[in-house]
Amino acid sequence: MRELADRPEEVPAVFAERFNSGDAAALAQVYEDAAVLVPRPGKPVTGPDLHAANGRLQELGAPVSVRPRHVYCSGDLALLIVDWVIDGTDREGRAVHVEGTATDVARRGPDGRWRYVLDNPFGTRAQRLPTEDTVEPAF
Repeated sequence: MRELADRPEEVPAVFAERFNSGDAAALAQVYEDAAVLVPRPGKPVTGPDLHAANGRLQELGAPVSVRPRHVYCSGDLALLIVDWVIDGTDREGRAVHVEGTATDVARRGPDGRWRYVLDNPFGTRAQRLPTEDTVEPAF
């Protein structure tokens, strides 16, 4: 399995490889301990809730693919804009398709490795109030 990222532009690829491995503990290492994930616009989670949200997506069994669009660094912080898609078939044979453009922040730790501090997978989606006719994707 790929080591944690040495450069900020590697963080999305490390995330994808570990996500696709199905190993929740390996995926958790891609995040700082106090990291924030926004699985639904306006609904940030941390700690065990962050890992549970990622786990629900991993349990689908469909792979994620990532394509970094922009990476901007300032010292030990990096802003990453990443297009991603989860596309395939879940464990029950149903089609799965979820996609977005993430707005993420990664930080270089004392060990020199880069990890997510803020993971906002739907970062460029306009926040709107759900209506009875809409269903927001949730992890």
